[in-house]
Amino acid sequence: MKNIYKYILISAAIVIAAIILGNAYVKRSQAERQISVTGLSEKNFTSDLIVWEGFFSKVRSDLKSASFELNKDKELIGEYLKKNGIEKKDIVFSAIEINEQVKRKYSPSGEYLGEDFTGYKLTQSIQITSRDIEKIEELSRNITELINDGVQFNSKPPRYYYTKLADLKLELVSEATEDARQRAEKIAEKSGSSIGKLVTAQMGIIQITGQNSTEEYSWGGTFNTSSREKTASITMKLVYRVK
Repeated sequence: MKNIYKYILISAAIVIAAIILGNAYVKRSQAERQISVTGLSEKNFTSDLIVWEGFFSKVRSDLKSASFELNKDKELIGEYLKKNGIEKKDIVFSAIEINEQVKRKYSPSGEYLGEDFTGYKLTQSIQITSRDIEKIEELSRNITELINDGVQFNSKPPRYYYTKLADLKLELVSEATEDARQRAEKIAEKSGSSIGKLVTAQMGIIQITGQNSTEEYSWGGTFNTSSREKTASITMKLVYRVK
């Protein structure tokens, strides 16, 4: 009789242990259920800073005359910019670049015979940084007026930047995170569950493209500087536990 009770108690203990272990496994499995979602945020914005560059050069047979002529061009450019309302603090002239000019010699049969020195080419660059975008844009279009003064000026396309990009990025991250959370809630709701604690959050690379452009996103991030009107976007990947 004692043995019967003994076996009954052992069997009951096994059943209870199995139930406990089974419940623990179910709970553990449920705790590991997760939802992975990606949220997106996009914002259009207007650049508030413009950078415009150009360069001018002179070629002369001797270095002294080339330097003198280049300095005259620099003075003419400075006067032109001042006349058009550009402040001196916004203008930066680079150091002068000096290159020797040569002419290659060939025989009537095409054999290379060496080089003849023809003079010096001196080049100097100028950069203007300003918040007055309209003024600099107009200036970059009309700079060819300097040609009438004998200045060989070569203008580059303006570049556009946004000085509040750090604040914009925080807004994008916040909105992309909220977008991802709402997606997770909808997915969980459709399956009769609800989201639990956030497991991981991974921020994507910010992409800045020209508005209405065909620019493609890149793995390292796109950073458009050629368009004044831009679009910034970012993604956030969130992983939530499911209850």
